[in-house]
Amino acid sequence: MAISESGLEGLPKKQGKVRDVYDLGDQLLLVATDRISAFDWVLPTPIPDKGRVLSSLSEFWFERLGVPNHLISSQVDDFPVALDDRARKDLRGRAMLVRKARVAPFECVVRGYLSGSGWKEYRASGEVCGVKLPPGLVESDRIDPIFTPATKAETGHDENVSFDVMADALGTEVAATLRARSLEVYGKAAETAREKGLILADTKFEWGFDERTGELLLIDEVLTPDSSRYWSIETYRPGGPQPSFDKQYVRDWLEATGWDKSSPPPALPDDVVARTRSKYIEAYELLTGRPFPWR
Repeated sequence: MAISESGLEGLPKKQGKVRDVYDLGDQLLLVATDRISAFDWVLPTPIPDKGRVLSSLSEFWFERLGVPNHLISSQVDDFPVALDDRARKDLRGRAMLVRKARVAPFECVVRGYLSGSGWKEYRASGEVCGVKLPPGLVESDRIDPIFTPATKAETGHDENVSFDVMADALGTEVAATLRARSLEVYGKAAETAREKGLILADTKFEWGFDERTGELLLIDEVLTPDSSRYWSIETYRPGGPQPSFDKQYVRDWLEATGWDKSSPPPALPDDVVARTRSKYIEAYELLTGRPFPWR
């Protein structure tokens, strides 16, 4: 059964496109629902188990990377809130108890391949976020990893910006640290993904500073199909778009319907839901090397 919204009563709650965030004082409870968004709209049809993939895969990467992060526990018994049996069942595998952090107001994007908005920028200017790239590259070409930050938009699209814009906002030292740490984590993750037969084309990280200690923490979700572009090594062919393990299948279906993207989006048909769900679960199983936990 898909979960479009969590229902913990009596706790301060903020709702993002996918996550419900509960304020527990000096901690947060992040609940990944099965909502899915595309073209800045939350779609009316959820994808069963999507939230469980996002939380479980984030936990895998937090443990694997060995980088200071905000995760305290993903075990329901550790959550400092009273839960009935239904809530415990709903939260299992899709919720994380985390440390509070002062969030750096930029998406820390790293690209190792030329795709998406990066490919569009390159075609127009030969650069991506102010980083000059060699001439003659084609779509999906491999490049030396580059750091391409973006503003964090409350509504609408994030906006790609140069490193200098980020440095002006945060200070050169903080910006340089975020760039170095993001490139380092991307490198580790890309190597792990390649061992599993996958290409990590690009990803976005979020970082924050622990509210009590000031320690730099990797926060939010990390290296999931929602925040990252994964391709199969076997099917990789530069020169065009690549099949990916994310919601591109949903985007493609929406584009084919003729939806104007300015009015409420249509409901997803069962086959699109099933196909999208299978791609998320396949990504989890390939990356972790273990079966998806079917409760």
